[in-house]
Amino acid sequence: MSQVLGQRRSITTARLSLLPPGLEHLPDLIRLKADEAVFGYMLHGTRTPERTREELEDDIDFWQVRGYGTWSVFLRETGEFLGIAGLMERPDGRGVAVRFALWPECRGKGYAREAARAALEFGHAVGLKRIIGVARETNLASRAVLADCGMRECGEFQHRGHRMVVFESLAPA
Repeated sequence: MSQVLGQRRSITTARLSLLPPGLEHLPDLIRLKADEAVFGYMLHGTRTPERTREELEDDIDFWQVRGYGTWSVFLRETGEFLGIAGLMERPDGRGVAVRFALWPECRGKGYAREAARAALEFGHAVGLKRIIGVARETNLASRAVLADCGMRECGEFQHRGHRMVVFESLAPA
């Protein structure tokens, strides 16, 4: 189920609430994006508080321009902040990518899969024909999430000495 917040939409899944980012999420995002165990694998690595604020402002603007973006992910039952998931244009020009970054204690509970599936469904529903996902070859957990969401491997590239695996999800015909 999705709900419109201005031009931004929230999503509710069985266990999660995905809310478009707002300034009220900044303290949680600063902690998340500074954590090496969470953002060490992400493109450009961990973030400073200043960079996190800039990215949040960019995320809010991105929603207004594109009609999709990154959500802050919360556990519906408790309201606990779990991380982020969503859709963003990759800066390397490869296309729109699904992304997710949740606290390490969330691993193994299916939250990343649930959030990534919701993001993919939303993206295809708003007209995105192809959505990619990128993970380091050694990041087996992220690769499993992408595969379990129905994405298929479609390529690879090297980034800073790491083999990156590209997955894709194509909109249903």
